[in-house]
Amino acid sequence: MLPDLQRKLLRILFNFSGQRRRMPTWTELEHKTGRRKQEILTALDKLKEEGFIRWDHRPELQHIRILEGWEQEREQERPYPSASGPKGDIKYWTQY
Repeated sequence: MLPDLQRKLLRILFNFSGQRRRMPTWTELEHKTGRRKQEILTALDKLKEEGFIRWDHRPELQHIRILEGWEQEREQERPYPSASGPKGDIKYWTQY
């Protein structure tokens, strides 16, 4: 599971790229996260190491490419719904 700042940055980057068709500026990231540039740089480096983003030209934010927009859930964390329905019998829905 990603730490809060990394998860928040990933969501901000994903939303900016999808809604505004660009990456945020350093000022926008500082404003939206409430963190300083050095903390944001460290978190972005971790996202790069973990394979969530690609960042070839490091100081320039517009060169960030999102590889994975969110964290994948583990199989244990995701509950699967029951196939039988609320009463445990499909006839409950089809008796008419």
